[in-house]
Order: sequence, then C-alpha cells, then structure tokens
Amino acid sequence: MPQPKILAIAGGVGGAKLALGLARGLPPENLTVVVNTGDDETFHGLHVSPDLDSVTYALAGLTNPDTGWGVAGDSFRTLEALGRLGAETWFGLGDLDFATHIRRTALLADGMSLSQATAEITRHLGITCAVVPMTDAPVRTIAITDSGELAFQEYFVHRGCEPRITGVRFDGADAAQPSPAFADALRDADAIVYCPSNPLVSVGPILAVPGVRDSIANFAGPRIAVSPIVGGQALKGPAAKMMGELGEEVNCVGVARRYVGLCDALVIDDVDREHSGAIEECGMRAVVTGTIMQTEFDKERLAREIVELIAGWSR
Repeated sequence: MPQPKILAIAGGVGGAKLALGLARGLPPENLTVVVNTGDDETFHGLHVSPDLDSVTYALAGLTNPDTGWGVAGDSFRTLEALGRLGAETWFGLGDLDFATHIRRTALLADGMSLSQATAEITRHLGITCAVVPMTDAPVRTIAITDSGELAFQEYFVHRGCEPRITGVRFDGADAAQPSPAFADALRDADAIVYCPSNPLVSVGPILAVPGVRDSIANFAGPRIAVSPIVGGQALKGPAAKMMGELGEEVNCVGVARRYVGLCDALVIDDVDREHSGAIEECGMRAVVTGTIMQTEFDKERLAREIVELIAGWSR
C-alpha cells in the first residue's frame, strides 16, 4: 500500500517529536513539515528561528535530550562572554546553536528567502524531508498581557509566562502569504497532521497567514490533530496557562474547540478517554491512544498509528 503524503504542522518541542516519528516512517518525499515562525526574533544581530531550529535539530539527531530544544552537549561560553560585554543574555543560545543563527543570517543577507536558507541548512545537516517556514514574510507573535504588549520571546522566556495573558496578536500576518512549499503541500498532500503544539501561539500564527485557514477548511483529505494537553496539563510550554487565562477549557476538549471546522479527528491520551464524547460533539472523531512521547519508540509508534489512521480513513 503506498504511503500517504502528509503535511505536518508543527511548532516547538512537541511538534519536533512527532515530526521525527513521521520522518522515520515515511519516505522523505512524502513529508512536508511546516513550522511556525511567529516566535522568530533578533538576538545579538542574528535571525533566530526557535521553532524551525527545534524541528531541524530533532530531525538531524542533534537535540539536547534533557531540554527538548537546543543542541546536545552544547556550552554557553559565547553567551557568557557577551554578558561580560554588557549584552543581555536571558535568551539561552549555545555555542553550537550560534552557528545555525550565524549561517541563517548570512544566507538571508545574501538575498535568500527564509525558505531557501532553511533548505540550505537542513540539507547540510542531512535532513531529507522538507522542513519549511510557514511564510517567508516577517510575522511576530505578540502576547497581550496585564503588563502590556510583549513580543513572544519576551513573554515566554524573559518573563517566564508570568504576566497574565488577555489575548494574542500576529503582527505582519495580514501581509504574509504561505511559503512556496507550504502552498504546494496544501494543494498536493493526502492528509494534514497537526503535531502536538500550542494551538494559540504555535498553530495559531500558521492559521493566521492569509488563505491557510480556508485551504485547510476545504481540504479534501483527513485532518488529524494530536492534543498537546494531557490530563489538563501542557506537556511542554505555556498552552494550559494561556488557555485558562483566556477563559478556555484547559483540556483536550478546549483544543478540539480551537480546531472546529479544521480537523476531522483529535488524537487524545488514554487518561482523557472520558472526554471522547465532548470531542465528538465538536464534529470530530476522538482517537484514544498513548500520546506522551518520552522515548524514540513512543515517537515512532504514535506516528505509525497516525499514518495507519490516515491510510484507513473513510470520510
């Protein structure tokens, strides 16, 4: 049976884990991973793409296993030296990590698009599936909080998500368009998989790019999402806190409500089985399995189950 062509929507650590599982089970030409770039920021004069880097490092086998982000075995001597020179050092960039940002910034300065620069970096790291930004245009996620409006990295890293959030805005999204490979995958894929990423600030910016939401709403194949909320908690990141402060239900049902009209099945963990009925009331199938990806086997198993779900899909 031929393998389906999958468009995976990803952001951050959870997205990177499932992207790795999918990449290990699919021919490289059958997987496109589109990644959130609303978190992108400039640090020390360099273009940093945190979610692109998390996915890239995972697929290249470089991820720090203790954090889920950054490069395994990295050191921080450059950042420490920058601090001695008076620079702000709250965003942790390792010495090996700096190389990625230096290279990306140089490629962009030479006239490459972010898509082209990403393709160049992933090619040199031996990644064979397509890893692409959601857009080549600048989009910036802004957290609207009781302490004012904050760029996402300021809110997430510098402030530790402490300010109470009242909304989210994606500056520049209105003027953006999907990156070329993203647009191609929206047209040519057999299925869409939302990796277990924050629906507000990882998937939200992708859906905010003009035309994307409509394309997904009208997509002919199965659209499968994996809930990043398990047992009322986010496995990684601020999704649960943000959803609660915005008055949303902090569980997999809250995630389902975010994807109404854009998703046909929500994959939830065994501990959330009791929510299956409420998810189906949202107009999507509830698929119950183990969704916590602690080991390499977990990533591959969950990905394999999703591919099998897609292969046997009948709408």
